[in-house]
Amino acid sequence: MNRKSLVLSLSWITLVILGFIVQATLCSPPQEAVKPGKVVWAGVRSSQYGIKPFPSPEGWLKAMGAMTGYFEGSSPCAVWIVGQMSKERRDMHLFFPGDGKQYPHIEFNAVDNHEEYLTAFDKAGIKVFLQVEPADADMETLIDLVLGRYKHHPCVIGFGVDVEWNKVADKPGTGTEVDDATAQRWEARVKSYNPKYRMFLKHWDIEWMPKTYRSDIVFVDDSQIFKSLDEMVNEFTTGWAPAFYPNTVVYQIGYGPDKPWWSVLPTPPKTIGDAIRKGVKQDMGIIWVDFSLRDVIPID
Repeated sequence: MNRKSLVLSLSWITLVILGFIVQATLCSPPQEAVKPGKVVWAGVRSSQYGIKPFPSPEGWLKAMGAMTGYFEGSSPCAVWIVGQMSKERRDMHLFFPGDGKQYPHIEFNAVDNHEEYLTAFDKAGIKVFLQVEPADADMETLIDLVLGRYKHHPCVIGFGVDVEWNKVADKPGTGTEVDDATAQRWEARVKSYNPKYRMFLKHWDIEWMPKTYRSDIVFVDDSQIFKSLDEMVNEFTTGWAPAFYPNTVVYQIGYGPDKPWWSVLPTPPKTIGDAIRKGVKQDMGIIWVDFSLRDVIPID
């Protein structure tokens, strides 16, 4: 074959290949954009140590009302911490009176700090997860004590565990991981009080969550110390949400280390929540932490 014939042959082959590429491109279905998930819960985190002075029931209701106003169709929700870890990180303190019995690593309050608030939340239609910071306390005992006392409240929809504080004295800085069998056992105990109750597990690291057990567990991410909104959104939407899809995920936001950048955003809870929602496929929740609640919502 002479050079001219070779060139013509190669040109023809190139045109055929290009034709196939164009045809494939035209016939291929368009790439679908991520359909934003729905913000089903919007609200606040509450702890005895996170906000001073502690708001009145009306103050908390005002805060949750503001949060749901940012996300159409969402229900007002509270992550309500009923049990706080002690300073030595072995025991935990429940902020209600005990039943007269002694339990390892569990202390009780002389008065009930929660009843007034939960009663107000019942009347207002709030959704409440009762959370503990367990330390070395037995989890099933905690579930019995907490849900046994507050299960009569219609506002209560579940029980939550902050895994960062699960046997944290043995694993400082991270807490002890929750494996599949443990998650299943805890959840079964929660649902023994009400089959509709849901359990949440909270941490910032996927590896601390059960590897495969999902059921209808809610997975809460409380990661912080981001350089920017973009960095936060990227971690939340490409890591946490896909790892637990289609389970509901919740994001706890508003931490102090992130304040330098979120404080300059317009309406920070809404701006951050909308940015996260666009990259999450499943139902989700947006919870603003109590540490900075008064900085974004005038609740008093």
